[in-house]
Amino acid sequence: MTPEAISGIIQQARHQEAATGQFRRVIETRLPELHGIIGLESNDPAGSLVNFAVEYVDMAPRLIECVDTCAQEAEVSELFQPFVTTAIAYFTSPSVLLASYEGLEGLLIKAYQSHRLMEEMYENNRSFRNSQLVDVEATQANLLVHHLIGEPFANELDQSILITVRQIAGSPDYYDLNLAPFVEQASRDAWSWMREYWLNLLNRNQINFRFSYRSML
Repeated sequence: MTPEAISGIIQQARHQEAATGQFRRVIETRLPELHGIIGLESNDPAGSLVNFAVEYVDMAPRLIECVDTCAQEAEVSELFQPFVTTAIAYFTSPSVLLASYEGLEGLLIKAYQSHRLMEEMYENNRSFRNSQLVDVEATQANLLVHHLIGEPFANELDQSILITVRQIAGSPDYYDLNLAPFVEQASRDAWSWMREYWLNLLNRNQINFRFSYRSML
């Protein structure tokens, strides 16, 4: 299955949600449980979170495709193919743990796995860590979805992703691997639209993070 096919699955789920409102009802039940650092400024906080989730899910196949394209153009496809293949598999061959999650709720979990995998890919390589390809807004978006999924399940997902990354790129050689060609390619137009998308994702949906020393305790 290709990222384009995943986009088709997402579109079907959006139509289903428009007809049933099932995911919105899930979000409404979780509003009281959200962490205090998450600020919702909309008069319709559940609606804002649903819109955010839809945009977050929509980004997953685009991110997969962008990473794949940049890797091909930088002629380092073989290094990134395990990440691309795994990210696609989250949608095509989901864990049995997700069997009870349907529609947008299930897709949000799969998108979270995909986004977090890519985030950990960046964190485990020196070239990426020094490149500033990933902005804090992307990390905040992942954190918000972590809270929307809820603990302890989101923690279990994180742990499984860390295990997967160790299997793919757990050696010191990967951390020190010079991926400057990919970073250079990603710094061009192929990546700029995606960074702009992440930068404004929370603001578009009237969501902000109110970090303070006390909130981190």
